[in-house]
Amino acid sequence: MWKMEIVVERSRRRTLTLTVSGSGEILVRAPLSATDADIGAFVERHRRWIAKRLAARKTLPLEDGSRICLLGKEYIIREGNRGLADGEIFLPAEDREQALRALLLELAQTVMREFTARTAQNCGFSYRSVRITSARTRWGSCSREGRIAYSFRCVFLPPEIAEYVVLHELCHTRELNHSAAFWREVAKFMPDYLQRRKRLRAYEWCMKSL
Repeated sequence: MWKMEIVVERSRRRTLTLTVSGSGEILVRAPLSATDADIGAFVERHRRWIAKRLAARKTLPLEDGSRICLLGKEYIIREGNRGLADGEIFLPAEDREQALRALLLELAQTVMREFTARTAQNCGFSYRSVRITSARTRWGSCSREGRIAYSFRCVFLPPEIAEYVVLHELCHTRELNHSAAFWREVAKFMPDYLQRRKRLRAYEWCMKSL
């Protein structure tokens, strides 16, 4: 995910307005009297609207100097052999989208497996396997046999939201549905899951990237 910056412009106006630029920047125009809390609440009320505007973008910016946020950490794109190092993503000069996709698949293989193993151990779950897919319609899935799959696009999520996706799928190893019993299982290990679930919706646009 490219970095979403909230820029505030205060002026002698009466109302708050919100726009999302083509680069993903969130611009709030506010009265001089508006407090940071007022602006924060205004942005929060329009979270879904912001997500829809971001979802309209079909591609990530891949030119040198562009910024992408992976698992809550910002990286700057540079030209070089494919890889991640010290806050930089290195991509070749040509076929950058394909190179980035391959890099994110590799990252997801490592990170999502680690998240799943750690959460399963801490919470007492068991599962058969983990695989990474290119799914665009769901962040994760779990079969009756306990085989868990995640979209590689989970790496666009902040760690605490990716961990919600992991726990969600692990809970399906016990309740293969979304019944009240399932949500009780989720809440038992993650009391704030409703907040994380709500935040996850703001990243739906990621499914249309790459």
